Amino acid sequence: MSANSKVDVVGVGLNATDTLIPVHQFPAAGSKVEFRSANVLPGGQVATAMVACQSWGLRTRYVGKIGDDLAATLHRSEFANHGVEAHLFTAQGCPSQQAFILVDDAGERTVLWKRDDRLALQPSDLDQNWIREARALHLDGHDTAAATTAATWAREAGIPVVADLDELYPGVDSLLPLIDYLITSRDIPGRISGESDLRKSLPAVRAKYNARLTAATLGPEGVLAYDGAQFHYAPAFRIEAVDTTGAGDIFHAGFIYGLLQAWPLPRQLEFACAAAALNCTGIGARGHIAPLPEIERLIATGPRHPSVF
Repeated sequence: MSANSKVDVVGVGLNATDTLIPVHQFPAAGSKVEFRSANVLPGGQVATAMVACQSWGLRTRYVGKIGDDLAATLHRSEFANHGVEAHLFTAQGCPSQQAFILVDDAGERTVLWKRDDRLALQPSDLDQNWIREARALHLDGHDTAAATTAATWAREAGIPVVADLDELYPGVDSLLPLIDYLITSRDIPGRISGESDLRKSLPAVRAKYNARLTAATLGPEGVLAYDGAQFHYAPAFRIEAVDTTGAGDIFHAGFIYGLLQAWPLPRQLEFACAAAALNCTGIGARGHIAPLPEIERLIATGPRHPSVF
């Protein structure tokens, strides 16, 4: 794929190298715990979402920064192998972002991570054409200045902006008004609005920033979304979880896929939940990016967790 060609979705945000360490249970302070293996795998919110979208037939572009270590080689080869058009800036003398992820027998994870400040993507790194030549923009908001620049260009070009926020990074107030589809972790709407109840915080955040949609992913409880007129709830699918790493990344990829198919919102949310669930049946952020027929089969036949809304 040539640079600056038209793509379906462009992602601007994090990549990471994850060392997955399965353990029987999370270690108590002062304890000594045996682990079964240590798998070094590629991850990162936006990078993983772009790989998933590409695997489902969308044309994707990724923009991010890596170090000059062996992990950088892994990222380059992964994007190339999956056909993602990648614009990777290198921070010299710097390690790529890394995470050590302890995964217990229930599939729950605890993340230890480190990211050098030199890995911050700068607004000057971006090319307007990378953003404008896309049908959607996906952000995680970590490098807020660059994300805000990209979102501004997308807005000017009438391109929808999707964001995966699991933290309120410095400068995020400039970014939030530029997001059309704000899909966050459970606590973010309450931290923004001061309302602990999602049925109050999601409408409050949507009204404050004039988003098309605000939503919170809730792990095994599914997802709750508000579109300005009504709430939409999709329960999670019941699967044998091996590792929940990357579930949110794949959820966002599924949402973007459905958005670009112009599906009704309930179908988008259901598809995203199914894709996220199946990814939890493998190890790593990209443990099992399921093909479309397998996702549709889970939607048609898979058991769901009880509804909480």
